[in-house]
Amino acid sequence: MPSYAITGAARGIGFEFVNQLSADSRNTVFALVRSKATANKLTELGRRNIHIIEADITDNDALESAAKEVSSSTGGSLDFLINNAAFVESKRDGLTLDFYGPEDLLTKDLLDSFKVNVVGVIHTINYFLPLLKKGTAKKVVTLTSGLADIEVTMNAHFAACAPYSISKAAVNMVNAKYAAQFEEFVFLALSPGLVNTSTKDPNESDMEKFSAMTGKFREHYPNFEGPITPEASVRMQLEVINGTTLKDTGKFISHKRNKEKEWL
Repeated sequence: MPSYAITGAARGIGFEFVNQLSADSRNTVFALVRSKATANKLTELGRRNIHIIEADITDNDALESAAKEVSSSTGGSLDFLINNAAFVESKRDGLTLDFYGPEDLLTKDLLDSFKVNVVGVIHTINYFLPLLKKGTAKKVVTLTSGLADIEVTMNAHFAACAPYSISKAAVNMVNAKYAAQFEEFVFLALSPGLVNTSTKDPNESDMEKFSAMTGKFREHYPNFEGPITPEASVRMQLEVINGTTLKDTGKFISHKRNKEKEWL
C-alpha cells in the first residue's frame, strides 16, 4: 500500500495530486496544508485514505510534528514525498529586476521566494528522510518550473518573474545535491507545465500580463495552445513519477518526459 506526503495540498496542483492519488483506496495520502481551515476541498472529498496535516513548510516545528504524525500512521515509513508548496508574489511577477521599485521590496520578494521555495523544501526533505529511507519507492519529487531554465529564459527573452525563477533554479540544484548523496533514492525536479490554477476570473491587468507572457512563449513554442488544467498536469506528472528509475535521479525534467525541454 503506497504512501504519499504532499505539501501545499489545499488547492491547485497539490489538491489535484491528493484527489487523483486518493481515488485508489490502496494509497495512503498525507495532505500537508498551512491551515486546516482552508482545506475545505480536501475535507469534501470524504475519503478515508486522506490524512490532512497542518504544516507550514517554513515552520520547522510543524514539519517535525507532521513527520511524526505520518510515521505513527505508517509504522515509520514513507514511499513518496511530493514537494508542491511554493511561493510567488503575483502582484509583482510581471516586473523585471531593474524595474522593481524600492530596493527593499525586491529584497523581500527574493528572500520570501528562497524561504519557501528553497529553504522550506530542504527542511521538508530532511524531516521526512528517515521515513523515506524505510519506504519501498524512495522517491522525492520537487515541483519546479520551466522558468528556471536558462535556455528558455534567453530564447524567449523572458525577464519577468525573477524572484520565483531564481528560487526555482536554486531548488533544481538542491535536487541534484540530494541525488548526489543518496544514490538509492530517485530525486526529481519536475516542471508541471504552464497550469491554470486560478479559481477566479482574471482582471484586465492579469490578462495583459498573461498575454504578454504567452506571446513570448509562442515565439519559442509556436504550437503552444495555452495553459493546461491541474487535472491534466497531475495525470501527466504521475506518469513521469511512476516511470522514473534510479537512472533519472537528479534530473530536471518536464511533465512531457519524452521531450525534456518542452516545458509548456
